[in-house]
Amino acid sequence: MSAFEYTRPDDVAAAVALVSTDPGASYLAGGTTQLDLLLKDGVVAPERLVDIGRLPLHGITRAEDTLRVGALTTMEELAADPTVTERVPMVREALLAGASPQLRNMATIGGNLLQRTRCRYFRDPTVAACNKRAPGSGCAAVTGAARMHAILGASEHCIALHASDLCVPLVALDAVVDLQGAGGSRSVPLTEFYVLPGGRPDVETVLEHGELVTQVNVPLLPAGARSSYLKVRDRASYEFALTSAAAALLIEDGTIVEARLGLGGVGTIPWRAREAEELLTGASASSETFRSAAEAAIRHPFTVPGTAFKVELAKRTIVRILQTVSGVQP
Repeated sequence: MSAFEYTRPDDVAAAVALVSTDPGASYLAGGTTQLDLLLKDGVVAPERLVDIGRLPLHGITRAEDTLRVGALTTMEELAADPTVTERVPMVREALLAGASPQLRNMATIGGNLLQRTRCRYFRDPTVAACNKRAPGSGCAAVTGAARMHAILGASEHCIALHASDLCVPLVALDAVVDLQGAGGSRSVPLTEFYVLPGGRPDVETVLEHGELVTQVNVPLLPAGARSSYLKVRDRASYEFALTSAAAALLIEDGTIVEARLGLGGVGTIPWRAREAEELLTGASASSETFRSAAEAAIRHPFTVPGTAFKVELAKRTIVRILQTVSGVQP
């Protein structure tokens, strides 16, 4: 491991100045997996780590129908918020499914959004072919063991999976991320925050160097809407998703008047299933409708032998969560 400088500023402006003026600097916060990648895996080698743990970015406030969540709010704090439980239960369920209590009390919301992929090939520096680590080198996962990899937004360039549970309901809710950089502040919808790998898998978000996530704005569901999160995994706890889905439905007289659907365990980015939402809106709440929505959501998947099973599993996951939220019997 190379030597690095550790800095712990007390205000946002100082932190942004330290990183934005130093190409070798990066932020450190709970949930970013930066320490794993540096100390354990040896994948990254920043010259300076700027620990933002002391910055005044904690807390949850409500402004009309939006929750404003400071980036350093922990997963456990957000899961315990009564408004989350009442108005967006799928967020609470995703948080509780995402980690152990010990991790939830340390990992932050901003850090969770910025965690790196768990792709075994990305995290093993002895594997030469990884376009995310070394652009142009290839993708070892395409021809290797790939059970925990992506089928949507994937290509021969990269099939690394985005691992966050929390981001699945957040993209479905049209959450917005506030950023602070050297040139000022801006807000970016979470659906536009992540970048499909394309030919540059090493570029994962729209963040400019030195920009800091300061807040996440979470719109609340309308009164009467129901939501839930379903995570399919190999074991009941402390495991990443094979497939997952966050769904919210507003149903009036048996007709779906509003639908939101986010998918996890299948995308190179947190996946918003807009085609499925369009099909659901205005349709009757039935298992037949839900299966049609599932078919629309998992359209044109990119699979390798290790991930082909996810196509049908993801569709069944979607049908099951829609049945659960709507109360329609299988």
